[in-house]
Amino acid sequence: MTTSETSTTDALLAAVGNGVRIVELGHPFFTGMPCSPNHPGFRMSLIRRHGDLVRPDGGSAANEIIVTGGHVGTHVDALSHVSHDGVLHGGVDAAASQTGGRFQQLGAEHTPALLTRGVLLDVAATRGVEVLPAGYGVTARDLADAADAAGVQVRRGDVALIRTGWARHFADPTTYLGQSDGVPGAAPDAGQWLADAGVVAAGADTTAFEQIRPGAGHSVLPVHGILLVEAGIHILEHLDLEAASAQGLTEFVFVMAPLRIVGGTGSPIRPFAAVPA
Repeated sequence: MTTSETSTTDALLAAVGNGVRIVELGHPFFTGMPCSPNHPGFRMSLIRRHGDLVRPDGGSAANEIIVTGGHVGTHVDALSHVSHDGVLHGGVDAAASQTGGRFQQLGAEHTPALLTRGVLLDVAATRGVEVLPAGYGVTARDLADAADAAGVQVRRGDVALIRTGWARHFADPTTYLGQSDGVPGAAPDAGQWLADAGVVAAGADTTAFEQIRPGAGHSVLPVHGILLVEAGIHILEHLDLEAASAQGLTEFVFVMAPLRIVGGTGSPIRPFAAVPA
């Protein structure tokens, strides 16, 4: 290591040594949790229980089987997830790339682990409500006002997290998924605002990140095209930003490690904010 690298490592270790508090930004995974109708749900069951097999020394072990889609629960979208007019990000031909049961380009194994600056854009709090109305379209003005209220500027390389308050409905799948009444989320101009800011990823506390109008379901998702296809910006969905909001977080160290699923279109994640203890 160079002297500069050693100095940076020492500073990082010193910061950790001074104490770090972890604030969870996602939901736990459990059978029956809300899931977009476009994806298979999460299922976990013990496939072996203690006592099914007891070793001669008295030891026993239990284990589970997990079945899930890549876009279930708190997760990150890979750049292979969405195409527009048959093209993925960077002009990759979607049909040609998805041969053999997996993506040959832009698969989930290429989604980066992130240790970077995160900013919380608490739109609900900025608008003076606990939860934004169903079907509300979060605009670029909403994001700019939330950044101003927090005293932060969204910069290139950041992860921007939009709080609508919708995570409060996670225990009520009918309301949370909003098939009839809609779900609040980013409108196209908000997506373009994030792309222009140069964020590396953007997330929200809803099922689809962007605005779902009443009765429309997931019929069109234009912000996915803006972020994933045009800008190459990863999207995080099903976040839980209530603790971060309650603790007044505005900027923090954001940590995320997706699974390296070769040829996949998304991955479960456990994102968190690291702040001084």
